[in-house]
Amino acid sequence: MYTELLGYIAAICTTAAFVPQVLKTYKTKSAKSLSLGMFLLFTAGIILWLIYGFIINEYPIIAANVVTLILAGLLIYFKLTYKN
Repeated sequence: MYTELLGYIAAICTTAAFVPQVLKTYKTKSAKSLSLGMFLLFTAGIILWLIYGFIINEYPIIAANVVTLILAGLLIYFKLTYKN
């Protein structure tokens, strides 16, 4: 039980770290400082972690990576949309 709780706390921390960047990019409509290559590679890693979470049936890994995938996807979308 404690290990799953630890997993959820870690998931919340690492996933929440992306929220300020998503909000800033959305508000400023500028993704100039974001590295597209980094976010594409990062997103590939998230997808692999998500697959891994499903294989081992670990909900903290699944939940964190679903949310992080959405946030990273938004940043990639912003990077491709806000060309300035």
